[in-house]
This record gives sequence, structure tokens and C-alpha cells, in this order.
Amino acid sequence: MLIMPKIEVNEAVFYALADPAGKGRCRDGREALEEALTCAKAELDEDADRNLPADERTLKIELNDTNRPDLWGTAGCARQLRVYNGNGRPEYPFFSAPGRLQNTRYRVRVEKSVQGVRPYLAGFVASGRAITDPLLRDMIQTQEKLAWNFGRKRRTVSMGLYRSSVIKWPIIYKGVDPGSVSFVPLQWETPLTLREILAQHPKGKEYAFIQEHEPLHPLLTDAEGAVLSYPPIINSADLGAVQVGDSDLFVELTGTDQASVTLAASIVACDLADNGFTIESVALDYEYDTPLGKQCVTPYYFQEPVFCSLERVEKFLGETLGAGECLAALARMGVRAETARDVERGADAAEDGTPRDVEGIRAYPPEYRNDFLHAADVAEDVMIGRGLSSFKSARPRDFTIGRLTPVTYFSRRVKEILVGLGYQEMIYNYLGSRRDLVEKMRGSGGRIIRIANPMTENYEYVRDSVLASLMASEAASGHAVYPHRIFEVGKIAYRDQAENYGTSTRQYAGFLHADRDASFNTVAGQLQTLFYYISCEYTVQESDDARFIPGRAAAIVYRGRDIGVFGEIHPEVLENWGITVPCTACEFDLEALL
Repeated sequence: MLIMPKIEVNEAVFYALADPAGKGRCRDGREALEEALTCAKAELDEDADRNLPADERTLKIELNDTNRPDLWGTAGCARQLRVYNGNGRPEYPFFSAPGRLQNTRYRVRVEKSVQGVRPYLAGFVASGRAITDPLLRDMIQTQEKLAWNFGRKRRTVSMGLYRSSVIKWPIIYKGVDPGSVSFVPLQWETPLTLREILAQHPKGKEYAFIQEHEPLHPLLTDAEGAVLSYPPIINSADLGAVQVGDSDLFVELTGTDQASVTLAASIVACDLADNGFTIESVALDYEYDTPLGKQCVTPYYFQEPVFCSLERVEKFLGETLGAGECLAALARMGVRAETARDVERGADAAEDGTPRDVEGIRAYPPEYRNDFLHAADVAEDVMIGRGLSSFKSARPRDFTIGRLTPVTYFSRRVKEILVGLGYQEMIYNYLGSRRDLVEKMRGSGGRIIRIANPMTENYEYVRDSVLASLMASEAASGHAVYPHRIFEVGKIAYRDQAENYGTSTRQYAGFLHADRDASFNTVAGQLQTLFYYISCEYTVQESDDARFIPGRAAAIVYRGRDIGVFGEIHPEVLENWGITVPCTACEFDLEALL
């Protein structure tokens, strides 16, 4: 189940940022705030405790969209409400852009030794006001939300805060032997090597899975060699111990995806700017090529404009809107846009097959957003910006009778036969970890689909086979009386360049038999019985599927096409799952039989 982000915001700070003039309706009680939060696709999860002093009251807000990490903090969520209520789109002049790099006195040298470990960094310096307790709490919350949700538990994005006034510039970001460097980490009193931090420090133990198998580990030091942090694990207890009252900060983000790291830095920079800080850029000098070049100055605006035709807006929203209405709606969402004629991606071509120029709007995503992937995203912001209540309700014009698809009928028939053969039906998640879906199954992972921004590594990949799910059940059933016979009929997905979107989703059937006398002949007989009752004829040919024992596996061929495989599971696969009895298994494409 997808868990939506929740944030806790100081009520006084939130209202001051969301409604600086003190005239907004969002202050008029819970119902008014609930209505105001709809522009951020959020809802009030828990109101403030009125028994507490005014400056200690906390609002709990749940965000209903994981595509907007800019809303995962007090300043970001308040910004959306402020702009929506007509206070104007904020300007952030400290951003660099292609062909326009800000001048800066702060530099970070990124050495080649870190390229294969954690290759990307972004950062900036914030100064001009002292950090208050509510602000420090909110910064820590933003840090954790970005690193946990957006950064996949710090694997792809992590963030560090430092006292810039005591740093000797330039900063060096490099890879080091984990046993060769030691420093005193936060919440510790004695120096530890990087390897000792992973073994002894609470944060080291929690995030050891990110670095423990790497020969080199990332390290941030200043020009004199003083350690700032061991990203993404822990800051030093010296330069990395930010406290209430500090007024000069260096904020850095490191990770494995440059776009995600750069966006996260942009979000934090905009949040601090909204809180009254002066933001200064940091120049990054890489010793190797990156998607943004060898030299990059962050915060950096890298987002591309997205064109959306007025035809598309009408198709999605059900009403004809003029360009002016669309521009006004986008302005309420903080999106700069202009009228344009262009070729829309995915639009119908002219009768002669040539691309067709159409009238529309070109939207430029704000510095803190990178969720404009398609014209549909522009249309969605037009809808929210105009206001959901402004659209007239309409009765459905088409009435249809629901019925089951042929593949569903066929799947039910296969299930009934397998139950008759003594198998028990199982139902599984379609998402899993690479460890379970690929590594334990002796796979290469060549066709498996990876989710770009998963909530957890346990649900990072879409399964391309039902066998791993069946093996997981068998691994947990060693205490039950044998024989074990289980099956599943469900969806799988895999990469397929022949499809328009590069992936294919299919309905598969799979069954597994575990017992001391399970053999190739057993599974072959069960498969033959199943195909007899569904009135399908098949042939077999030798298979080299790595999940099965060589010479004891066969491919299922139907009408000249390979649609599945069956045989005896390889001992290495059994060992990977901790299974101690022989297993035979089979899986095949149900849709190919229709």
C-alpha cells in the first residue's frame, strides 16, 4: 500500500507564511483550512491542540500526492496556499540556468574517486537570520521527508546541514577507504572510522546497507581536512552540529541521481528563502562528466517547458477554456506560462501524416517542481488553479453493462482445474525487491521493470514472473506437513520494446509442488492434465532457464511460440530461499492460449 507523506507544521509559522497579510480564509477554522488545502492536494489530518500556547501548536497535514516533494515542508505547503490566494508567484534570483551561472565565492571540488560510489552533489549557503526552534524542527523534518520518501531511505538523495562560518573553503568531496579516516560523529564522544560507524553508531547501523559493500566510501571535508560528514550516514559532531541561534548554514545534498539531488536542493533553497534567508550559490567542480557538465552552480534550474494544447485541456476537463483562463489558472498554481503554437507530444497528426501545429500554452515549471512530464500535468494544474467547484456537474452520457473479460473467464477455469489437482490458490503483491525477484532466482534482471521513486526497496521492482512469489511462500512453510502444492494466477510485467510504452503486462499462471519425491515427471504430468482439460495442445523443447536444473527443464511451446517453462527448481535457488526439500514448478502465459 502506498503511504502518503504527512508533515507536522507549527501553526503560527504556517499561517504567517501562507497568509502574510492575515486576511486569508484559511485562518477561519478547520473547515476553511481544509478547503484551502485542496490546492495542494492535501488535507488536515489533525488540528492543533488549543490548550497549548499559541507558539507551540502543531497542525498535522497529509499530502495526497507523492509527485510534489516541494510540499513536504512548512514553507512549501504554505507557499502553495499563498500563491493560490493571489499573493503572486515568488521570485528566486539566486538560481543558475543553462548559459547563466551565478558568480559565487563558495566552491566544492568533486574528485573522481567518488564517481563510482555516490557521484552527485548540490548545495548552497543560507544566511541572514538566526535559526529558531520551530524552523530547526521543520528543516530536520524536510530533511527526513526528502531523504526517506523522495530519496529512497537516503539511497538516492540525502541531505546535510553545517555551520558555514567555521568551514574553510573550498570543500572537497571524495571517496576514501572506510578504514583510513576517523572523526567524531553526531551523538558520539570518541572518533570512529567509517567502518566502525556502520558497525557501532545507531545511524550507521540503520543505513549501513547503502555503503557497506563498497570499496570506497564518500567523505566531505573542508580545505584543511576537517570532516563535515560521511554522507549519507552521519554528520560530524563539530562542523555538522547545527543548533538554534546559528545564522550561517551550508546545505548539501548528495546522491546517485543528479536530477533528484538538484531538485531537492532547489526545494530546500526556496523554503529557506521564503523564511527570510539570503541564498548564495555554490560552484561544483567535477573531475568527470555529469549530465549537467563538469562545472555546475547550484541552486540550478534545469526543468524543461511543457506544451499543452487547448484541445487537450478541453478533452481532459470537459469545458472549452481560452488561453487567458488557462494562464490565470496556472498563475494561481505558481506556474509561469505563455500562449504558443506548437506540436503537442502524442497529438493526432494531420491527414497527410505531418505533425500538426496547434494553439495552446507553454508552461515553465517553478524552480521547486519537476513533475511536469506530459501535457496532462499542465491540464491538471489548470483544473486545480481554476478551482474544482467552478466546473459544472454533468450526468454520465454513456451507460454500459459491466461484464468479465475473456481472460478473466479463462483464468477462473484454470483456477478450478488446479484446485481439482490438489493445489491451493495464493495471492501476492506485484511489487518486490531485486533481491527476491532477481538475485535469489539466479536471474540477470535484463527485462525487469524498476520503479523510479519507490517508497521502499521491498517494493522497488515489478515482478516479471510468478515463481519468485511462490518460492517466498514455500520458504515460509517449512513447518507445514508435506506435500505442498500452491498456485497463482496473476499479472506480471516486463520490458518489451515491441510495445508502444516499452513494457508488456500479461496474465500468467504458475504452480509449485514441494515434496521429497517431486520430480520432472511429476510436474510434466500435472501440466499435461491441466492442458487436457483446457483443450490446448502443446509441445516441449529443452530449456536453459537458470532457475531450473539443466536437463530437467522444458519450454512450453504453443502454436510455435514459447509461452512458458516447467521443471525442477535449481538447488542454488532452493538454498537462496532456505528451502530444504525438492521443488518442481511451472509458469506460462495464459493470454497466449486465448
